[in-house]
Amino acid sequence: MQPRVTAVIVARNGAKYLPRTLAAIAAQNRRPDSVIAVDANSSDESLSLMVESAPAQIADAQGHRTFGGAIAQALHTAAPQAAENEWLWLLAHDSAPDPNALRALLGAVEIAPSVAVAGPKLVRWDDPAVITNFGESLTPLGRSLGLVTDELDQAQHDVQTDALGVAGAGMLVRRQVWSALGGFDPKLTSVDAALDFCVRVRLAGHRVVAVADARVASAGGPELFGKRTVSAAAHNRLQRFAQLHRRLVYAPGFSVPLHWLTLLPLAIIRSLGHLVAKRPTAVAGELAAAFAAIFDGGVVAARRNLRRNKTVGFGAVDPLRVTWAEVREMRAHERSGDAPDAAFEVDHPRFFGDGGAWVALLAAIVGIISFSRFVDVRALSGGGLLPLSSTVSELWTHVGFGWNDLAQQVVAADPFAVVLAVMGSLTFWNPSFSIVLLYLLALPLAAISAWLCAASISERKWAPTLAATAWVLAPSFLISLGEGQLGAVLVHILLPWLVLAVLRAAHNWAMSAIAALLFAVVAASAPSIIPALLIALVAWIAVHPKSAHRILWIVIPAVALFAPLVVQQIARGSVLAIFADPGFPVARIASNGWQLALGSVVPGANGWSSLLSTLGLNDQYGPLVVALVLAPFAALALMSLFVPGARRAIPSLALALLGFITAVAVTRVSVSASGETSVVLWAGAALSLYWFGLCGAVVVAVESLDRHATLPALVALIGVVVLAAAPLWSLTSGATSVVASNGRLLPAFVSAESAQHDGLGTLEITVTSDSTLAVDIHRGHGSGLDEQSTIAATSDELSGAEKRSATLAGNIASRSGFDVASELHDLHIAFIVLTPATSSDTSETRQRIIEALDGNSLLNPIGDTTQGNLWHYPDLDMATAAAGPSNTGTQLGQAIVASQAIIFGLTLLLAIPTTRRRRLRAAKAECAVTVIEASE
Repeated sequence: MQPRVTAVIVARNGAKYLPRTLAAIAAQNRRPDSVIAVDANSSDESLSLMVESAPAQIADAQGHRTFGGAIAQALHTAAPQAAENEWLWLLAHDSAPDPNALRALLGAVEIAPSVAVAGPKLVRWDDPAVITNFGESLTPLGRSLGLVTDELDQAQHDVQTDALGVAGAGMLVRRQVWSALGGFDPKLTSVDAALDFCVRVRLAGHRVVAVADARVASAGGPELFGKRTVSAAAHNRLQRFAQLHRRLVYAPGFSVPLHWLTLLPLAIIRSLGHLVAKRPTAVAGELAAAFAAIFDGGVVAARRNLRRNKTVGFGAVDPLRVTWAEVREMRAHERSGDAPDAAFEVDHPRFFGDGGAWVALLAAIVGIISFSRFVDVRALSGGGLLPLSSTVSELWTHVGFGWNDLAQQVVAADPFAVVLAVMGSLTFWNPSFSIVLLYLLALPLAAISAWLCAASISERKWAPTLAATAWVLAPSFLISLGEGQLGAVLVHILLPWLVLAVLRAAHNWAMSAIAALLFAVVAASAPSIIPALLIALVAWIAVHPKSAHRILWIVIPAVALFAPLVVQQIARGSVLAIFADPGFPVARIASNGWQLALGSVVPGANGWSSLLSTLGLNDQYGPLVVALVLAPFAALALMSLFVPGARRAIPSLALALLGFITAVAVTRVSVSASGETSVVLWAGAALSLYWFGLCGAVVVAVESLDRHATLPALVALIGVVVLAAAPLWSLTSGATSVVASNGRLLPAFVSAESAQHDGLGTLEITVTSDSTLAVDIHRGHGSGLDEQSTIAATSDELSGAEKRSATLAGNIASRSGFDVASELHDLHIAFIVLTPATSSDTSETRQRIIEALDGNSLLNPIGDTTQGNLWHYPDLDMATAAAGPSNTGTQLGQAIVASQAIIFGLTLLLAIPTTRRRRLRAAKAECAVTVIEASE
């Protein structure tokens, strides 16, 4: 008996595709016996187009917007099955079959009575030579995948027939089987709906075949039915939910509870895997799919339906699953197809063959000579430096939110404390040695970062060498080293790495995560340049709007670090205090505008005034010397605007302008104080940004001048070297603020007693002028660099605890009737330290304080130490608990640290490289081309 075919065409907002599809149905060599047109709540002209085609029946899906739901509704209202050998041909509005498609499908089912489903070969709507779907299967873990996707049709797959599943578009299915199985699972609205149906067909004892001669043009997968686009994240969510739903339906009854209980833990584990695999956009879909499966109300009905129609076990379908070996082969094929041709790679200078290693070696030699006196020291101090806490555990207790001895209250820790904790953990046996090591390696590290950054956007050997030399000899960098401005030093070393990572972040999640970590460190080290960095990121987003999600991720770890501090500073009404320099505050005279333009972070023409004075020359010529030697380098930077490809220099010069404006601005801002003297922000980090932009412009100029660049580049190089002579002389001769330290913050006697008795207090008094004292209370071994607090440094009002300690210091430093003993007991203070005189102006006041303390019968004078004069209060009860206030912020601090740890942990997972070296090289080439195109 001749088979009867009823074509069911479902449209939802498919007016764009329907004319071609309807024409293709009418042009079939073997036309369907009946056509049912189904409108699934279309808002365009789909219904009118189907009416014009004069189908046998027009059905309204009545709220069913999915492909399977619309078919079920249409068949429910359609005429009953007219013949035993009746077939349904399922088509969507964007399924245009070739003229021979239906004949080929019928031919395949007529010769094999056991076949209940036949599927066509789906090809691209706009390119019929490319196969989009031809057969579907499952992995051993139940994930669906297409056997043939996005391949050129060369008849290479025409030999395959039996398949585990076929696509729903163009599917020919026996109506009796469709009715018995209940059609597509209503919980699978798009992805895997057809595959699940085919699996149930197989389990009912029938066969499913793929017919190569039946070709159907399709404009998209089932998830695109009635939609313009579906994001990759949404597709992954739909596919994962379908997998979990099928797992709960197919599993044996005794294992369903176990599968259900493991849904959420598996989702968390797989989310971590997505981060490692650089698929962060899939995390939300993974969790959403798990929750949807947990509350999936359709599992019971689907299991009942499966049990009612199942005649064979899953062993019948296992041979049609793909094996792990086949999965690996398919993934390898995809990777080879995605890898760009090596012919498109840009030939960049090589680090070991084109001068990079020599620049780093010379920088290392200069660094060792400059800091040779620090080779065997335990710690550094002076300027903005202090030793770190003596143990790693103490370092990490100073992060987050909790009690701070200097602020004498519960405060948010500076984000820089996290940076110091990480550094100190690297040299766990002596955390302070990490700063010593950084000083010894600062110059070669800066040279390496600058050379690699310049080489990534350059094809000439001269350009990276000149840029790296200029970067490592930048006056702001060398002066920051001499002044102990650790944050500015870290910014200078990491800034090229940050820029390089940001350039690649637009195309690579791993680079985005690395850039996020670097941005957090740079921001924590120098908050004053955060506005400039944010402006640069906004500009980069404007260039790459489609990669905005990757670029925006860069700021998230920094936001997590700064959030507690920002909230507390805003609550105090000190918004500008957010940008205060971390570390020990030091009062200095700020440079003016023209000095900043010359790269001088402090007055003195980058140290040349002092050098000329030492040589017996007129120090007034210092600025002139700096301007002359800097002129060739500046001329090359400006020349970049007037050479071919000048647009490439605009981003670099824009960064330079941002850096200079920031430098000028920060020297006008004072948010902290050292005694009575206000402390302006340190402009070193901003000048590093300014210098980086100039170096980038010089690279562009050297690239454009090509072979004519040798002489100007050599002259500029000599000028930069001469410019650095003065600050290098200061570093080498030891004429800087940074000196070697034994690592102790308090006198040795105090440290020894504190090692035996936890929480002992030390009252530190510093004479800042004839009429003012600075007072700090230290616990244990003292307050190191990691315990410095910008909250304390920027506070313009004394807290109750600070007023109490100030009252004690004022009375103990003079003769009065104040009950000193009671206060020392309450605050658990055992020692008083009077720090050395900072100038001759305070020596007289300091001497009066010494006489007052020596005359106090409660105190035993210990003597003069390197940290100052020391007195001991022997009557303190050492057995009592420390009198310092309880850490009321412990729980909140733990919550803050935990949340920050989670964000940074996820970012670290995302940053772990998992890509093959071959693909990384191709990505580097693509990044370089993108940067050039964006600049032009």
